[in-house]
Amino acid sequence: MKKLIAVLMLGLVLFIAACSEEGDTEEPETSGATDSDTAEASAETSEATGEKQTVTFWHSMGGAGQEALNAIVDSYNNSQDAVQVNAEYQGTYDEALTKFNSVAGTDSVPNMIQTFEIGTMSMINSGSIVPIQELINADGYDMNGLEENIVNYYSLDGTFYSMPFNSSTPVMYYNKDAFEAAGLDPEAPPETFEEVEEASKAIVESNPDMKGFALQAYGWLYEQLLANQGALLLNNDNGRTDTPTEIGWTEEEGKSIFEWVKRMVDDETFANYGTNGDNMMAGFLAGDVSMFLQSSASSRDVIDHAPFEVGIAFLPHPEAKERAGVVIGGASLWMIDGKSVEEQNAAWDFMKYLQTPEIQAEWHVGTGYFAINPAAYDEQVVKDAYVEMPQLQVTVDQLQATEASYATQGALMDMIPEGRKIMETALETVYNGGDVDDAYNTAVDQFNAAIEQANAARGE
Repeated sequence: MKKLIAVLMLGLVLFIAACSEEGDTEEPETSGATDSDTAEASAETSEATGEKQTVTFWHSMGGAGQEALNAIVDSYNNSQDAVQVNAEYQGTYDEALTKFNSVAGTDSVPNMIQTFEIGTMSMINSGSIVPIQELINADGYDMNGLEENIVNYYSLDGTFYSMPFNSSTPVMYYNKDAFEAAGLDPEAPPETFEEVEEASKAIVESNPDMKGFALQAYGWLYEQLLANQGALLLNNDNGRTDTPTEIGWTEEEGKSIFEWVKRMVDDETFANYGTNGDNMMAGFLAGDVSMFLQSSASSRDVIDHAPFEVGIAFLPHPEAKERAGVVIGGASLWMIDGKSVEEQNAAWDFMKYLQTPEIQAEWHVGTGYFAINPAAYDEQVVKDAYVEMPQLQVTVDQLQATEASYATQGALMDMIPEGRKIMETALETVYNGGDVDDAYNTAVDQFNAAIEQANAARGE
C-alpha cells in the first residue's frame, strides 16, 4: 500500500515540479503604469495604426506557474487598448537560453525573455540586451519601492540590467505530524545543522521506516548553505567588485556542508535521493523522510497536497556560525535589443504592470513565489491566504530577515552553471559513502579550474 501511495505521490510531484525551480523599503509612488507616458506613447501608435502594439515574451513557466502567468498576461491585455503581449513557453531556462543564443541578432528574437538568475552574466556579456536602467532613467521609475533583498541581486555597479520577476529562496519543509510522534515540538523546528541531526535521530527512533533528513545534490542549495554562513561563492566580493579568479569560501565553510551530511549518512538518518528533486519531494509526501530543503516556490503545492500538516522553517546553519540569510533565486525579465522604440516601450509597460501590488499579490498566492513589490503583502488576498496557510509567511519572513551583504547578494559569473554541476557530483560522492576530504578537494580544484577557463575564454 505504501509503495502505491509513493507512486501516486511521485506522479503528483512531477506535475508540481513543472511549475517550481528551481526573499524596510519605501512604498512605491506607482508601480503600475498603464496610464504612464510609456503607455500613452504606445496608445498613440495604436490609434495611428488601428492595432495594438504586439510584443513577444519568452518564458519558462510550466504547469500551474504557466497557468498563473497566462492569467496575468490576459489581464494585462484586457486592461488597455495599446499593447498585446504574446507569451510563449520555451522549455526550461537552459533550453530557452540556448534557443535565444541561437537566434540572437536576428529578427526571430523576442522582445522579452525570462532567464534564471545564474544566467545574468551570460545575458550581460551577450551584447544583445538593453539594460532596464535605461528605461528606468527615461521613465523616472522608482525601484526603491521594490523588495530590497530581491533587487539587490539584479543590480551591478549601480545598474539594473533586468527586472526581477519570479523570485524564491530555499526553505526547510518538515512533517509536523512526524515531529509530534517523535516527541519533538512541531512549532520549534531545528535551526542549526546540529539540531537537524538530533531531530533526525529522534524521527528514526520513533519510526524506523522514516528517514530524518534529505538534501538534494543541487548546486543551488550548496550555494545557499554557504551564504547562510556569510560565506562567498566567488572571490572579489562574489564577482561584484571585480572578475572572480577563484572560490570565495574558506575550507571550514565549504567542508562543513559535506561533513554535516556525512554524519547523517553514518547515522543512517539521511535519505539519499541524489540529484532527483522530484523523488525527494515524493518521498516527503509519502512519509519516507521528515525534513528536506527546497525552493519556497514549492510551498503552496506542498502544503496543498501533503496528507499531513506541513511546517516551513528557515534554512539551517552551522551552530558555530550566525545566520546570515539567503540569496534570491528564480528568474528575471530581460529587454532584448534590436527592436523598435514602440515595441520596447510596450514591453517596458508590461514589465511595470507585473510589479503592481495587485498583480504581485495574485502571483504570490497563486504560486508561492515572493512578491517583488512588498506592498502586495497588504492586499486582502494575501492576508486571507496567510490565515489559511501561515507557512507562506515564513518564506517572506526569512527573506526580509536576510542581512544585505556580498554573500547574500549572490555571485555573478558565467561559469556558475558549470560550478553547480561540480558541487553536485561531489555531494553525490559523499552521499554514496565517498571520502569527504577527497570529494571536497576534487570539487575545489575543478571549481577553480572552471573559473580560470571561463576567464581565459574571455581573454582575461
